[in-house]
Formats: sequence, structure tokens, C-alpha cells
Amino acid sequence: MWGRRGNLFEKVKLLISLDKNYSRSVDDVSPVPYCPSKTTAFHRTEPKDTIMTGTTQSVSETNKHGWQEPVATGRLVLADGTVIEGTGLGATGHVAGEVCFNTAMTGYQEILTDPSYAGQIITFTFPHIGIVGTNDEDIETVNMADDTAVRGAIFRSLPTGPSNFRATQGLDDWLKKRGIIALAGIDTRALTAHIREHGMPNGVIANEPSAEFDDQKLKSDAANWPGLVGMDLAKEVTCGQSYSWDETPWVAGMGYGRQDAPARHVVAIDFGVKRNILRLLAGQGCKVTVVSATASAEEIMAHKPDGIFLSNGPGDPAATGEYAVPVLQALIKTRIPMFGICLGHQILALALGAKTRKMAQGHHGANHPVKDFATDKVEITSMNHGFTVDGETLPDGITQTHRSLFDGTNCGLSVDGKPIFSVQYHPEASPGPQDSHYLFKRFIDLIDSHPS
Repeated sequence: MWGRRGNLFEKVKLLISLDKNYSRSVDDVSPVPYCPSKTTAFHRTEPKDTIMTGTTQSVSETNKHGWQEPVATGRLVLADGTVIEGTGLGATGHVAGEVCFNTAMTGYQEILTDPSYAGQIITFTFPHIGIVGTNDEDIETVNMADDTAVRGAIFRSLPTGPSNFRATQGLDDWLKKRGIIALAGIDTRALTAHIREHGMPNGVIANEPSAEFDDQKLKSDAANWPGLVGMDLAKEVTCGQSYSWDETPWVAGMGYGRQDAPARHVVAIDFGVKRNILRLLAGQGCKVTVVSATASAEEIMAHKPDGIFLSNGPGDPAATGEYAVPVLQALIKTRIPMFGICLGHQILALALGAKTRKMAQGHHGANHPVKDFATDKVEITSMNHGFTVDGETLPDGITQTHRSLFDGTNCGLSVDGKPIFSVQYHPEASPGPQDSHYLFKRFIDLIDSHPS
């Protein structure tokens, strides 16, 4: 069953079959986009290797009057053996990762270049991804030459041609350029429901124009991929050497600016930092020095920072914390103002004695309500994390400052008597549109009130 789109397809095919003299293909006259997956339910039926595709007619049956049955050039193979067919896009090949879903309706280019998605295959719940194309200004990876950290992307519909004055390239070509394997034409709502019910599965995404797949090899790769628990991915996305940053936020009609008169010096520890975080720090009057995730406390203090920033990043915080926690514990003793985001929040919590845990489906989207207990206000935030700080393990002297209104999980903390705080979400994003930008001003106020 194809739903309304499928019904239209069937009507067009019926009209063609009634016209004995019709010689052109449907593509010559029909504007209806092709969507190869006709599945209406995701749930696997026995045996485990059931291929979830809705193809109900053979090529010979549908090719009588020039109708070309679509060929499945893409695969998503889950660790339990489930195989989902679709149309391959972007780069060719196959890669394993954790399959998650993101509910944001906009910002797909920022999402696909966010280093925090390293090791993951993103299912976009919004069906029309790619309609505004891509450009060189909306990339979040700091080093444009670096490979994109995300493992793959899944869309409901095939991307259309870009329709935006800022677009410089279509999504498919951009995916190829960035080396991202993508899959379109599957029932993303059913896949999302599966993740909500069973958690984020490991899987393999594949794109092969010839449509020739070694399903047993793909199933084996999916089943044997170790998963994100215990995986330190910050080392894969951090900078190779320290550098300075002075670009400020984008302004309509002017583009990005430069900070040429900084009043403060912030050292940012790069666990997978995003460009817009650095821009907002620079925009607050800061000289920003970015250092590697593996930098020692002595190396960080040698820069004589007025404030220390702990960036977002991917992977298991406990794994990254094996080398990062001792560094943070030493920096906490200096009483220099400190601000953490996402993975930085989690590693700070570990350094303070709390614990983290893996989430079943994680938080990935741009519509997550969070309450700030300091202001008693609710912010609409952008989130991207599969691990969370266990709020029940926060030790004495640590205050929970923010909480998710979706599931009650911890979204922020502060250290009593010290200028140190952090949040789980991404305040540099603008889903609210800028509900959380005040946190950067809060950080600057702490720096100004605690001169080094």
C-alpha cells in the first residue's frame, strides 16, 4: 500500500494500460516523484532477513508499456538482520554506525556537519530534506577539508532541486563531495517508531548504483559493529594543533564579521567543537584559542586564559573522560570561570563525581523544552546527545540548574561557590530562535567578575 502518492501512481499506470497506443514512459508526463519504498509498517516479520520493501509487481509486469520499475540502489541493514531497501544517494560504499533520528525541520546541513554526530546514521523525520540546497556558510565542521563525522543520512523523499537564494549546490552533489552515504524513499516514520520502542540500533547504510549487495556481509558488519558505549570519538574529531578564532556571528546583508578588539581570552577545549559556538564566543568580545581534547592542564594554563570553555563532541563521555577528567579536575582548582556544552557538560559532571549513562533513543532535534531553574523560564532548545548525566548521582555542592521537560533528564549544572556551569543542550543553535544565547553572556559576566 502506497498511500495517496501510491494511489496516484496506480491511477497513472491504469490510464497508460488503457491507452493501447501510448508509447512514452510515465516519466515523460508525470510530475509525481518516485519513492521506492511502499512499506507501511516497519516491524520485522520472521524470518529475520525479511527485506522490507513494498515492491508488489515484477519488472516484467510493470514494463509492458514503458513503465520502469525502480531499482533499490540503497540498503539499511540493522544488527538484528532487518534489511530496508531504498534509493542510494551521495557517496557510494557502505559504513556501520548507530541509527538515530532527528526531529528538526530545518538545519540539515548544520546537522550533517556537526562533529557530535560522529559514529551515527541520522534518520530525518521531516520528509522534505534538501529543498533549500547547500552552501559554504552553514557548515559546522571547523576544518572544511576534514571528512564529515556523520556516518550516513536517511530521508523520506528524494531531494528536489534547491530553491533558495543562498544555495550553491544541490544536496545529492554536496553529499558526494562530503563523502556521506545516504538513503531515500523509506518509511522514516516507521523507522523512528522502531527506534522509540527498541532503542537506537547499530546498522549499516549502503549505496551501490549497480544494486548488487552482499547482504550477508552487510548483516555481519552491522551485527559486529561494537556500538558507541565505551567508544572515544573525541580524538577522531578534535583539532591536531591549537589555533586562534576571531570570526563573529552572521549578520544579514553583511555576513560573518571579525573580532579585532577582544577584551577577554577564552581557551576552548575541542572535543568536536562547532563553528557557531566559537563565533558566539568571539562575538562576546573574546579572543578564542582552541586546543586539542588531549591538551594537558599545563598546556591550557600556559595560554593564560580568563575563561575555559568545554565543547560539544561525540562518543561515550566515560571513554573520553579517561584522559579529560584529570585535566578538568586540575583546572577546576584554579577557579577560572568554566562553561561546558553537551559532551563538555558530561565530562565536567564526571570530573565533579557524577555518573553518565547511555540513553535508549537519545535527544536529537530542535524542539526540546528545557526549564532553567535560575530564571524559572522555559527555553526551546536544540539537542544532540545519546548519553546523559544521571541527575541522581550529582554530589553535594553541585546544583542541577536545567531539566528536560520531555523526560526529566538533567540538562545543566553549576558548582556551588565557583564560577563553573554547563548545559546539555546546544545554546549556539537558534530554534527558539535564540532562547539560549543568554548563556554566553552569563559566561562572560562570570569572567568579568572573576578576573584572573
